[in-house]
Amino acid sequence: MTEELSDSQVAVLKRLRQRGFEIVAFPMYANYIGARKGTCGALLAPVPGGGMKIYGEPCYLIGGNFTVRVKQGGKEWFVWKKEKLEATSERSAELRQFEMELAESLLSTT
Repeated sequence: MTEELSDSQVAVLKRLRQRGFEIVAFPMYANYIGARKGTCGALLAPVPGGGMKIYGEPCYLIGGNFTVRVKQGGKEWFVWKKEKLEATSERSAELRQFEMELAESLLSTT
């Protein structure tokens, strides 16, 4: 990231940390701030005037890398390069929970 964060954007990142999110760098996405919790991650982008928004879609991580969700052989999978994990109901629920917690944390003011 090349631009300075505002005080309100720094406050959002602190709030995320207080709620159990790790603030991380994903080298392939150097223009964004990473948020990670468990085996899920998302990219965050500063909003002009303050705050942060989710860039793209949160996803399941394999080896710390973003996956894409694909259908293959009648099943859904989280895939990164040649690695894949089945998108089981447990993994899908974990991702939904991550998305909800992240979205709520970005909107919250406390």
